Amino acid sequence: MARDIDDIQRDIERTRGQLAATLDELADRSKPKNLVDDAKRGITEKLQDPTVQKVLAGFGVAVAGLITVAVLRNRKKKNDIKEIQRLLAQRTDI
Repeated sequence: MARDIDDIQRDIERTRGQLAATLDELADRSKPKNLVDDAKRGITEKLQDPTVQKVLAGFGVAVAGLITVAVLRNRKKKNDIKEIQRLLAQRTDI
């Protein structure tokens, strides 16, 4: 059955309207502000997850431990250098 020209034109207009709405939505989604807002929302949702919170807490503890070890090693090294300098000073005094 052949389609009437008016039906074809209505289909074309409906398709144009749908395409225009889709393009408007894509343009709105691709705005930098909207992309940032979506990213913030996604990160906030992830941070609410108890598993993620536990992993981040563990990571924080590990980093704090590594910093503590580094500080203690540095102090020991400084003390060792001071002791060597003291011993050398005593040796030259003899």
